[in-house]
Amino acid sequence: MNNNLKKMPLITLKITIAALILFGLLLLFLRYIETRTLFYPTKEIPAFPDRASLEYQDVFFKTTDNLEINGWFVPCKDAQYTILFCHGNAGNISHRIGKLKFFNKLGYSVFIIDYRGYGKSQGRPSEAGFYKDAKAAYNYLLSLGISADQIIGYGESIGGAVIVDLAWKEKMKALILDSTLSSVKDMIKYSYPFVPYWVFSSRFDSESKIKSVKIPKLIIHSINDEIVPFQLGKRLYEASPEPKEFLQIYGGHNSNFYESEDSLRSKIGDFIKTLKEDYHTQ
Repeated sequence: MNNNLKKMPLITLKITIAALILFGLLLLFLRYIETRTLFYPTKEIPAFPDRASLEYQDVFFKTTDNLEINGWFVPCKDAQYTILFCHGNAGNISHRIGKLKFFNKLGYSVFIIDYRGYGKSQGRPSEAGFYKDAKAAYNYLLSLGISADQIIGYGESIGGAVIVDLAWKEKMKALILDSTLSSVKDMIKYSYPFVPYWVFSSRFDSESKIKSVKIPKLIIHSINDEIVPFQLGKRLYEASPEPKEFLQIYGGHNSNFYESEDSLRSKIGDFIKTLKEDYHTQ
């Protein structure tokens, strides 16, 4: 009996160590899933804006942590606003030429950037890094003489979370969010309901940040979105203060732009045209 009691602490210690090792391996596996789920960068640039008859400038600029980031500036003559475009988590800027043409035809300049690790941009993708990249792009526009009141933030999918973070910190005229998640926490509840959200390092918590963003906002989401659920877009809209508008569109997460292009053209065009002068930047 006494010998068994003496062995108990050793057995307990071994079980504890084994449990910690298993937990560590599980955490590493979940972090691997997180990286693979959130970031799908492509390095190759197979197409350029001139293919769509767009004039553009191939731009490189530095972040605060000294990484070189690549972007395309597509000017539009006599444009009142410049769209600062933060794209989604897959591909790179070369896969958004259709949207560059879309905004150009509406009469606005566009500055689209590749986050770190995407396209020609240096570094590796991360949430904190994405925020630094957007801030550096914003500063680049200011250096061109474009004022904060002439910048409209546009973000698609995870890029919406990036541009919300920027609007939360910096002044701009308005915000357009397309297929944007409310937070990674909400996405995990939808995609991995049995996984505790705290095991993921990324947050992309747009819901809490947008509560302080008081500039005009247009939030767009497809009822058929199979990746970022429609209810997360509505949740983000409901958390937003006025002035705000919501546009429900149709089509898959990666195809709704083409399936709902006419609705998008009409609504986005009207939204930008009716920005009132008495809406002051933050």
